[in-house]
Amino acid sequence: MAAPITKIKKEVLTDEQIAEQKLEQLKSLVADNESVINELMTIMAELNDVGALEAVTKMLQAKEKIAHIALGQVTREPVTNMINVLMGAAGALTSMDAGMVAKLMTSLNSGMDEAKVALQTEDKMSIFKLMKAMNDPDVNRAMNFGVHFLKGLGKGLKD
Repeated sequence: MAAPITKIKKEVLTDEQIAEQKLEQLKSLVADNESVINELMTIMAELNDVGALEAVTKMLQAKEKIAHIALGQVTREPVTNMINVLMGAAGALTSMDAGMVAKLMTSLNSGMDEAKVALQTEDKMSIFKLMKAMNDPDVNRAMNFGVHFLKGLGKGLKD
């Protein structure tokens, strides 16, 4: 009967053997992905030809200076004010009724078309024409909307 195994000896690779294994893995990886590597090299060559690689290299070398300049620009009061306004506007837009906003935009475009036609005529708007226009259901609807819009705006401004 054979002697029992009491110790397991771990095979320790030399630095040369480790390097050889890594080289074989790399060769296998390159062989398996030849088309990808060719495409990558083509892209890199084109980037180099137009000077983009050099620009990126210079940017990486100056990354701390660039970050300092960018942060200096972003923290300026006009920029932070713009960011705050955009965030406020985005918050307001998310609380609006999308259907009503779409209808309002369509109506606005229709109104712009009517106004463009009116600008091409040389007709003067007299007080009597204005009073007659108020009887037009479309004008009356828009005026009613405008008055109530202004009322709601005023209430909002009071708070």
